[in-house]
Amino acid sequence: MTRAWILPILLVLCGVALATGLASSGDPGTAVSVLLVFVLLAGVNSPLIFPRSISAPEAQRRSAADGRPVVFWRPGCAFCIRLRIRLGRGARQAHWVNIWRDPAGAATVRAANDGNETVPTVVVAGRPHTNPDPAWVREQLSRSA
Repeated sequence: MTRAWILPILLVLCGVALATGLASSGDPGTAVSVLLVFVLLAGVNSPLIFPRSISAPEAQRRSAADGRPVVFWRPGCAFCIRLRIRLGRGARQAHWVNIWRDPAGAATVRAANDGNETVPTVVVAGRPHTNPDPAWVREQLSRSA
């Protein structure tokens, strides 16, 4: 769990340090703006914006039953964040697996990507797709609904 929060915590700490420096030099308005930007960046890079992760075996079992895609991701991944944001509310329909919390999920991703933990890896009907276009994933979600 700690590894998933390192980047967000570092972003908040950097924002606090910069804001403190700006506030002490007599620029409180800019300090507040800078702090808000860093807090926003921390939020976007935190596990909070992603739907609740489940284990890889559970995600694969559910996907086999309902036909929905399984999305393997990790916190701090810009491509995972892009996919999550572009899917919008539809993201909750997919089954999300955090590879930093699930060794079986990490193994599945490595098997699909020549030993690399390249995410997002989306599995649809048993076939892995590495960093697919969000529009394509949205289409797969609408087919399974």
